[in-house]
Amino acid sequence: MAPSIRPPLPSDIPAMVDLLLRDGAQRSTWDPTLWAVATDAPTRLAASLSVSFASPETSARELWLLAETAGRIVGLTHSMIVPVPPIYGIAAPPGLFLDDCFVLDVAPAGTAEALLLATQAALRDVGASSMIASCPAASAWRAVYERHDFEPVTLYLAKHGFSFRELTPGVRHAQAADVPGIVARSAEHRATLAALNSRFWHIHPEADSRFAAWMGYSLTLTDRAMFVAGEPDNVQGYSIAQPIAPLLVPAAHDIKAVGVLDDFYSRDFASVASVSNGGQTAMALLAAAESAFARRAFTSALAVCPAAWTSKVSVLERAGYKTAKLWLLQR
Repeated sequence: MAPSIRPPLPSDIPAMVDLLLRDGAQRSTWDPTLWAVATDAPTRLAASLSVSFASPETSARELWLLAETAGRIVGLTHSMIVPVPPIYGIAAPPGLFLDDCFVLDVAPAGTAEALLLATQAALRDVGASSMIASCPAASAWRAVYERHDFEPVTLYLAKHGFSFRELTPGVRHAQAADVPGIVARSAEHRATLAALNSRFWHIHPEADSRFAAWMGYSLTLTDRAMFVAGEPDNVQGYSIAQPIAPLLVPAAHDIKAVGVLDDFYSRDFASVASVSNGGQTAMALLAAAESAFARRAFTSALAVCPAAWTSKVSVLERAGYKTAKLWLLQR
């Protein structure tokens, strides 16, 4: 019998917490360091769900759907309208399936597909312009998404265990004078993104000024470390090590010791197809970011990289990063 798909009620929170704990435990078997289940996971999950149901503003942006059969909840999806960073020029925001979509093994065949289709319809009803799905690389959901015309667009590569090292000569902490050089390299980075997939990376016409303002502000933040290679008039690349955003990690997990490397570019991998200079500058910038992770006692980090950027992926893999999760874009 096909399951019924419905929005949750506050009375469903205990059953949802149970499913989300199972989901977190499964994810932890794939990578117990990155996906460590929080000791207070049941409490934080219940609190998060309660806030979602209690706040009209949150519930309008964040969507849950349940699959129910014979009075038992056997699956759920968690999705949202995802905010578009200001350097991108997408007129309407996309809908995002989050990592904590989950279906029990005992659920009827087709439950995941039924949830996916219902969730897409719900996201479109609240204005989603396109569909993105996030899932662990080992998740069964990846095959479900790919059957429904989703394709990998962004990789999140994980590495564990960092040690502090002195900066390589030529790499240093960024300063205000470096912002124009960082913006120039970012423009190269953004041009490559647009060439790889202009539908996903649609660059805003004011991206340079917006990114410059963000870099200037970022220099005042104490939760991140910003590095550049080269002098202010000849910046060859940059890397920014910072704490991971909760959006990227389900609420069942403890993220206090997880970092993220999103802003990372070097002219060494300016060519999508091949690495130049032996990747020396890129590896030095990567080492600087990892030293910052070590200083802040982060045990794991995710590096964000377009799936089709072969040279950048190869630099990260050479440094020990392996794909842990990915975003997929529906064609």
